[in-house]
Amino acid sequence: MDRSLAVLNALADPTRLGALRLLWDGREHCVCELMRLMRASQSRMSRHMAMLKTAGLVVDRRDAQWVRYRRNPALAPELAAIVAAALAAIADARDPACARVAIGEEAA
Repeated sequence: MDRSLAVLNALADPTRLGALRLLWDGREHCVCELMRLMRASQSRMSRHMAMLKTAGLVVDRRDAQWVRYRRNPALAPELAAIVAAALAAIADARDPACARVAIGEEAA
């Protein structure tokens, strides 16, 4: 599958898009935190994260029994732009700071 199609497919699910929104801050997040914030079971969250990883959007790191995820720092700029556009589209239009964070800019 073409890389951009894999990215678009990964963005097509609300749970994956929500997880990306959390991970797009560049920090590392434990799968347990993602599960809690997304209100998803471990198995469901793991399946979604595997798809994001396969699409190349996130990287993971095992830390004892936990898996930590973060935005893929090597993501091609054009693919990062696709993700940023999707995140900006779901940002709360009533909160401009939220939209800036979604696209990787610092809030004023």
